[in-house]
Amino acid sequence: MKDNTKVFADYTVPKAVMTMAVPSMLGMLINIIYNLADTFFVGQTGDSNQVAAVSVSMPVFLFALALGNLFGVGGCAFVSRSLGEGRRDRVKQISSFCIYTAIITGVLIGILFYAFRRPVLYAVGASDNTIDFACDYLKWIALGAPFIVVAITAGNLVRGEGSAKDSMLGMVIGQLVNIVLDPIFILNSGDNLFGFTLPLGLGLGVAGAAIATVLGNIVSVLYFLVYFLRGKSILSITPKRYTVKNGIASGVISVGLPAALNNLLMSVSNIVINIVLSGYGDVPVAAMGIAMKANMLVMMLQLGLAQGVQPIVGYCYGAKLYDRMKKVLRFSIMCNVLIGTVMTVFYIAFKQSVIEVFINDPSVIETGVKMLIALMSPGPIIGIMFLLNFSFQGMGMGKQSLILSVGRQGLVYVPLLFILNRVIGLEGAIWAQPIADFVCIFMAAAMWLLVTKKMKNNKAV
Repeated sequence: MKDNTKVFADYTVPKAVMTMAVPSMLGMLINIIYNLADTFFVGQTGDSNQVAAVSVSMPVFLFALALGNLFGVGGCAFVSRSLGEGRRDRVKQISSFCIYTAIITGVLIGILFYAFRRPVLYAVGASDNTIDFACDYLKWIALGAPFIVVAITAGNLVRGEGSAKDSMLGMVIGQLVNIVLDPIFILNSGDNLFGFTLPLGLGLGVAGAAIATVLGNIVSVLYFLVYFLRGKSILSITPKRYTVKNGIASGVISVGLPAALNNLLMSVSNIVINIVLSGYGDVPVAAMGIAMKANMLVMMLQLGLAQGVQPIVGYCYGAKLYDRMKKVLRFSIMCNVLIGTVMTVFYIAFKQSVIEVFINDPSVIETGVKMLIALMSPGPIIGIMFLLNFSFQGMGMGKQSLILSVGRQGLVYVPLLFILNRVIGLEGAIWAQPIADFVCIFMAAAMWLLVTKKMKNNKAV
């Protein structure tokens, strides 16, 4: 059995951070392309209603991601912390619980989404122009929900034991499959793509985008199944290890719940913003969908670094290596601020070109540029919040993580959205999320100062 935990305690701080963070960030880069691919290739149809349909369906898709993070992020944090405490047998119980519970819940939500997709989509902001396209998309996402949930769960668990490279490969292979299949399933044979004539195209539109997504996740699940069956992992998917007792279920859920709520609240906030923007027509809905997709670049890179560092923080906290943990955080914050600053400057400088990549509609481009500028404004420092939030999760501090998750996507953002929309109109709706981000960055810093003060005083946290 390969011991991946040396990276947590034995490597120098820069080497440990880079070993865990670089694969995670590379995975996020592919994930960005993977997330952009659906919107990009659907945009090549020239139908803004299909682009809007993908945007409208996204909140429901995020629900499946939330379940994956419930068991994945919660399991990852619990695994790394347990390894730091030297409790390897508990690690096997954690991984078995996460995998099989993910399968069960994935099947259940798939059934619900499939059966009630039309009323659900109307509820989240679909219009009569987009509802049929959105239903086609969600039908296939519902059928593939178990694979989507399990792929995310497994990838996080593998990262939790220190095998960041395998975690990245498992997710990237599936995402590349999706990207390659997107133009084949979405476009028609003979369509122009990057100046070339597409030789094979099924012309399925938004339904093709969803099918490609599901097939990619199936490939990821198969990769992780082989990884577990090789017998070189500390983790286990043996059914006899499955248990909800001895603090296994509560330990996973207490940390995974804030991560899942973050996704759910992202879903809710997307629903709310789509409903608010739909009052101004379909153009702002499509523009926001594109701006948010483009904004993922800076967000995902910073999230990738934070995600990669989380197991190191969890291990160090479990092993009481507090000084090393703080050094890891300081180095990671420096890296994330640098990344955020460079990417924000680039996006602001080429804002119109970025939006034009996705669609050639002057009205959507004009609105999308305004939205992109607003969304990118917290870019240089928002990575600090991501790092602190993932650190709280790694340390098992679900309460602090919950406050940040609920604040950024719920209690701070939603009231701001309604207030600013009422007072300023469309401009207010556009700037609600960036303002909420700045508020939550200061909240995260304040909570971290309290935690480190208690650690310094050797008090329980």
